[in-house]
Parts: sequence; C-alpha cells; structure tokens
Amino acid sequence: AFAKEAGYPLMVKASLGGGGRGMRVVRTEEELPDMIERAKSEALKAFGSDEIYVEKLIERPKHIEVQIIGDAHGNIIHLFERDCSVQRRHQKVVEVAPCVTLSDEGRQKICDAAVTLMKHVGYENAGTVEFLVTQDESFYFIEVNPRVQVEHTITEMITGVDIVQTQIRVAEGESLHSDLVGIPQQEDIKMLGFAIQSRITSEDPENGFLPDTGKIKAYRSPGGFGVRLDGGNAYVGAEISPYYDSLLVKISTHGLTYDQAVAKMRRNLSEFRIRGIKTNIPFLSNVLKHHAFVSGDYNTSFIDDTQELFIFPKRQDRGTKLLTYIGEVSVNGFPGIG
Repeated sequence: AFAKEAGYPLMVKASLGGGGRGMRVVRTEEELPDMIERAKSEALKAFGSDEIYVEKLIERPKHIEVQIIGDAHGNIIHLFERDCSVQRRHQKVVEVAPCVTLSDEGRQKICDAAVTLMKHVGYENAGTVEFLVTQDESFYFIEVNPRVQVEHTITEMITGVDIVQTQIRVAEGESLHSDLVGIPQQEDIKMLGFAIQSRITSEDPENGFLPDTGKIKAYRSPGGFGVRLDGGNAYVGAEISPYYDSLLVKISTHGLTYDQAVAKMRRNLSEFRIRGIKTNIPFLSNVLKHHAFVSGDYNTSFIDDTQELFIFPKRQDRGTKLLTYIGEVSVNGFPGIG
C-alpha cells in the first residue's frame, strides 16, 4: 500500500541496519518482492532480525546528520551537523563538519528539527538524527542512531565538546550545563572552522575494495597541529585477518577554513606509510583531490558517478624493497659469495 501511495523508486531497509547492509533500491513494482527477500536475508545474517521497512527513495541527496546530546534533566542540545555524503555502497568514507554548502538558514532548520524530535521522545545521552537533503535544501528524516558514531571526532574538533566523556557524565546523572560537564546554552555553542575525517581500511581499491590480509611490515603515521589519529589495528607486526572490521585507523584534520582542512588531510594521507597489506589510501587521496570534493559540490552518488577516482598511480614502494634486500643479504649472504 505504501509503495503505491509513495510511488517508485523506493528504498527497502533493515530495521536494525547499519553500515549500508540490508538495503535495496526498488525501481519497479516487479522488483519489489525480490528486493524485499534479499534485504530480509541480508538483515537476518547481519543483525539477527529480518525486520525491514520501506521508505521513499531520494536520489542524489546530501546525507546530513545532526549530533545531539540530551540529559536526564530535560536539556537537549545539538552540536551542528556533519556531511556524510561521500559514501560507497551506503557506507561512509569521508565526513565533513560542518556541511560546506548548507546555508545558515538551512542549518538552523535542520538542527531545530533534530532537537524538536529528540525533545518529543525525551531522548537522553548522545545520538544523531539523520536526514537526506535535496539541492533546494528540502530535507527528509531517515533515522536516529542512539549511539556515538565513528565520525563524532570531527564534531568534537569544531565545537571543543568531548562527546564521549559527556555521554558518560550524562549517564551518571549530570546536567549538560553543570560545572562538571561545562556545555554552554545552545545559543552560546559556536563552531570553529572545518574538520574532515577519513577512514583508512585494509581494502584493495584496485580489486573491488576486497579486504586484504597479511602482516603489517612497516607503519608510519603523520601528525601535527589540528591532526587527530584514532588508532585501530595498525602497528608493525599486526596480523590483519579476514575475521574483523577492516578499519585500521581514523584520521581527522581541522582548519580555520575548509581549504585548510582539505590541504592538511591531503598532506597527512601522503605521509602515511603502511606496508605489507593493501589500503584504501590511494582512493582517499583521489577523493580529497577531486574538484567536486574541494568545492563541496557532491552528493551520495559522488563515488558511483566518478570513475576517475579509481585511477591510481603505480606504487614504487622502494623503501620496503630495499630493506627486504638488505635483510636478505645480511642473513643469507650474496649469491656466489661464501
């Protein structure tokens, strides 16, 4: 009944979904039964429940999420929005805070809508309210994520609010505006500059982003002012298996302007050295260099529509080859010499 009323295309989604799993686009009535079964099957395997729902598909929108924190005293504030539109198969790849192209009026409307919703349900603790936003800044509610998300780091960088510590204090019964938590009233919460987060994974972008496995032979991370690293499985000697999440490390950069944050991220990606396994760094570098990303003029179809993101220079890896050769000769000697 909903399909007939809303019209096609539609999106079938897992009720307990996340990470782009349990989602199917339906463009015709004939596709609907098959896509429902596929979504249910994937949802059951991923989340232990095959419960799904159907919503209207908004094509080529921005994916904007608003960070919310509420306490047990009836206080709810927002920490502005993040642009999570750079996605591959509905999974976020690069996030920006705040959204570069959103007008001040559009930002106010979306953030106010998020706060209104969460006040209505009496929400407590950290969470995000997610929207799809069209080019004319019309916006459509998607879902609420009642948890801290991977990309919370960039909101922390532009607001100065420690979201993880705050949610713990709130769970202990503290007020958001107490001296211990220290978050000011909504009108006094300000943004400073822009921040970007990239997720570095052990995936091979030249082979359909298949997870790569092996031992990390060399690992060097960058740093500097306005750079944050959230470590995962990346260190020398780490065995990367196929049984865990492929995320190695998150890197976030902050600048007073969006261009500064972009330049800082590009430099830091180029300074990473991870050897022994394939990573998605070449792909991330292409995203950060692309004119659409630099201008902020991208949407959720950016990666699917931009084939030049998948053209990579041949990696020389001279340092690792030289060290391997020196080690071989030091241990086993040079062929022909006793």
